[in-house]
Amino acid sequence: MAVHDMDKARSTYDSFMGTLKWAVPVLAIITLLIIMLIAE
Repeated sequence: MAVHDMDKARSTYDSFMGTLKWAVPVLAIITLLIIMLIAE
C-alpha cells in the first residue's frame, strides 16, 4: 500500500517538475517583454 502511494507521489512530483522546467523560463520571458513594453 505505502509503496503504491510512493510511486504515485513520485509520478506526480516528476510531472510537476517537468512542467515547472518549461513554465518558469516562459513566464520569465513574458514578464521581461511586458516590462520592456511598459518602459518604452
